[in-house]
Amino acid sequence: MKHSPPAPPELGSRDGLSFALFLPEGEPAVGVVQLHGAGSAKENHFDFGRLCRENGQAAVCLDSRGHGRSEGVFGPDAVDDVLSICELMRGHAPAVAIRGSSMGGFLAIHAAAREPSLTAVAALCPAPEDILLRGIRSGDLSDFACDRAATEPWLESLDSYQAVGRLGERTALMLLHARGDEQVPYTVSEQLHAAAHEPKRLLIFPGGHHRSLQHDLEVQTLTLRFIERAAAG
Repeated sequence: MKHSPPAPPELGSRDGLSFALFLPEGEPAVGVVQLHGAGSAKENHFDFGRLCRENGQAAVCLDSRGHGRSEGVFGPDAVDDVLSICELMRGHAPAVAIRGSSMGGFLAIHAAAREPSLTAVAALCPAPEDILLRGIRSGDLSDFACDRAATEPWLESLDSYQAVGRLGERTALMLLHARGDEQVPYTVSEQLHAAAHEPKRLLIFPGGHHRSLQHDLEVQTLTLRFIERAAAG
């Protein structure tokens, strides 16, 4: 049996940031900003964008600077870029959430700490600044364009465990981590969860690895349902 290919997203650019927009036929209750990890790109998360669209929600997948088709290099403006795309999503949905994996989880937490109106944050195996800093200095994170001279002191100035405590009063937090993560220990998510206020949820999955949760349909569905409930209030 032949199946029609899924409809492509709407591709666009905002201030040099390349994005792909997934819009449902009806009015969505929430829009999700999807953030990728270091060295990745927006196309790697089109599966989640399609899932959102199929379930009547909006999604936008973003290329961080230094990645994919976005202009410029990765640096201290990365959180401002996320908030800019959140503002774009507000033109399509009444509530906005962020879903990010690894470095994207780090950016999601820091963006939400600055924007209390966000309805939810879902962070998968989030990489805190100290792990990102070590990766950049060691050369392990070298497959994207980065302004090291500006990024290193910026990362040194941040604290994800403090940031997660500054989420908006109604911003729901979901942390998902694979116990077998070889790059970011699952205890990072445990500590972030402990530092956060309600509403919050922590899910630690047995086994797995750093990227095993990102494209798992059950995990994606759990994440989307959490975001939908948060948007419903």
